[in-house]
Amino acid sequence: MARGQLRIYLGAAPGVGKTYAMLGEAQRRRARGTDVVVGLLETHGRKLTAAMAEGLEIVPRRTMTHRGATFTEMDLDAVLARHPQVALIDELAHTNVPGCRNPKRWQDVDELLDAGIDVITTLNIQHLESLNDVAKQVTGVEQHETLPDAVARRADQIELVDMTPEALRRRMVHGNVYPPNRIDAALTHYFRPGNLTALRELALLWLADRVEEGLQRYRAEHGIAEPWETKERIVVAIAGEKGDEAVIRRAARIAARTPGSDLIAVHVNSDDGLLVAPARTLETQRALVISVGGSFQEIPGEDIPEALLGFARAENATQMVLGASRRGRFLTLLTGKSIPTRVARRAEHIDVHVVSRDDKDQLRPALARGLRALGSRRLAAARASAEAAALTRLAASVLRGHGDPPALLEEIRQMFGLDAVSLLEQRLNGSGPSCYVVASAGEQPPEGPGADVELPVSDTVTLAARGPVPGREDMRVLFSCAVQVVAGLSYRRQEERQAEAARHTADLRSRAALLAATGERARQQLAAATAALTALAEGADTPDDRAVLLAGARRAVDQVSRLVDDLSDLSRLHAGAVETYLRPVDLDEVMAACLDDLGPGSQHITLSTAENLPDVIADATLLTRILTSLLADALQRSPAGQPPVVTAVSRDSRVEVRIADQGPDQPDGQVSLSYRLARDLTEALGDTLYSERLPGGGHNVVVSLPAASAAVGTLVPVPGDTATCPRLPSGPQTKG
Repeated sequence: MARGQLRIYLGAAPGVGKTYAMLGEAQRRRARGTDVVVGLLETHGRKLTAAMAEGLEIVPRRTMTHRGATFTEMDLDAVLARHPQVALIDELAHTNVPGCRNPKRWQDVDELLDAGIDVITTLNIQHLESLNDVAKQVTGVEQHETLPDAVARRADQIELVDMTPEALRRRMVHGNVYPPNRIDAALTHYFRPGNLTALRELALLWLADRVEEGLQRYRAEHGIAEPWETKERIVVAIAGEKGDEAVIRRAARIAARTPGSDLIAVHVNSDDGLLVAPARTLETQRALVISVGGSFQEIPGEDIPEALLGFARAENATQMVLGASRRGRFLTLLTGKSIPTRVARRAEHIDVHVVSRDDKDQLRPALARGLRALGSRRLAAARASAEAAALTRLAASVLRGHGDPPALLEEIRQMFGLDAVSLLEQRLNGSGPSCYVVASAGEQPPEGPGADVELPVSDTVTLAARGPVPGREDMRVLFSCAVQVVAGLSYRRQEERQAEAARHTADLRSRAALLAATGERARQQLAAATAALTALAEGADTPDDRAVLLAGARRAVDQVSRLVDDLSDLSRLHAGAVETYLRPVDLDEVMAACLDDLGPGSQHITLSTAENLPDVIADATLLTRILTSLLADALQRSPAGQPPVVTAVSRDSRVEVRIADQGPDQPDGQVSLSYRLARDLTEALGDTLYSERLPGGGHNVVVSLPAASAAVGTLVPVPGDTATCPRLPSGPQTKG
């Protein structure tokens, strides 16, 4: 029996939509006739997730008792007995309750795969064993449920479910991830923008390595030797001589011009006595490579050009950087070897850059390594130079905004030969001062007092380290380096506070402008209603005049009522009091309800929808509110004789509703209350709304919604839900 296939939906954090994506894939396969069951599903009380599971067969869980408490776990035997084509198993890294056949859920999944059952599952990046420590450093939360990387790497398919930190935090605020009583704590701790950005980068980098493994395996299986330029990889050859610093910096500049490129430094350990590099020089150059964002590797090889080219081809390198020097020309006379020339001649598809080095002082050391020991003064000068270079690099990183504390601590750790380094900060909480790890590097970094090295850097921050205790001079330099790291940390925190204050100020200004504009519009409508009622009271000439005045008063009062409703809905939305129920919705019926809500003004709207337009996944009531608000806003802006035009088309797996008008721009980029309400409601549904300028003038507001056929297959709407949506009225509207 063929082993089943494993598909993993990978996410950077809870709430990005892994389970929702897994259920969407299940609904698509079910619609194609595949036998799909839910072996285990965790909705965590999320309504959108539960709605996506409607119509899928669910295998009942197994109830277990452990230490007097009752738990439910996947009934592995029941799933095996049911033997579907595909089983959905949520949360792959989960630890089973004691008493289950297997201690971990991934072992249950292995049994299903061995039985020939395909499995679709979910996983958060912080649960991978190799990234557990890194995730703890980022979030401050230790994950006790971990998954061996080898299990994830064996998956046939891994799909990243990605979401920006801002979008995930908005989803949190709208109550789509956690209940209201947990939102504030989550946003200020685990779900901080910095944490989410770092976790997202971890997920992207891990998955990129997985894709790279697949590419290398494919090239090896098909005997492809030439590099495929899927991304730029720059290999810089390090000889271990003084002039190599210039070569490294040159290679770093080449890599910096191509975002996303990799920089890999390599040193070949040769048996040739003329080419043995001093260990201290190599360590200094290793630190420099790491400081500019690269990696450093040492490989053995008697034929240096061949070893370099073999390494470059194995890494799928696209460019190589080598140094040319007087020493190189001198060795060519002695040994007949010109490394850059031989590499360039054999490089084939790899571009080779040869960088000049001024290292005339290294001619004699090439023949006599013993002359390197030139006395204590030279060693002291070299030491001072290395210390100055290290401090300069740290300060430059801070000033350029690249002062990532863990990376800087890693450089310090390597520079001083320490095992692990931490920045500890004293903070006050309800029970008094507590010690927090701000950043760390190395294995098992100190988490509190008692480390081998404890160096107070400020009133609240201490640098703690494990490993050999530096001497007095080294301790002085270590303190200077720690000061630079703390300065970078303070700089980043200040930037975050300023950015948050700027966002808050902008939001307050936007709300103030919105309220002012809304108040002015309400006053205008009330004045119009007052004028019409006054004219009625004074007595109109004819019944037609009275009818016109009464209609005008009613329109003005309706406008004020709509403004009050919009303000109320906007306040409820921001307070998290708006609930959503997603299901397949007929867009024609929603548009009909919108036109009815708009009243007589809707007669001037031109409506055109594509043939066979699929249903959309939405909350029918909220979608009607959104489109009604946008249409009212477009009618308000549109000049006489140029009514709004509404079109609806299907694009890929989504449906786009476009509302075009020829109205003028809002002053100073302001938005109306109707548009603001529609935009925020759309975000609450997890959909997209944006506005764009038309080439000939006017605006185009686009609402993008998921198509039901792509999202839930044959999911049937709950009977009676569409009873409140009347059919499309007759009139000037057109369908085409």
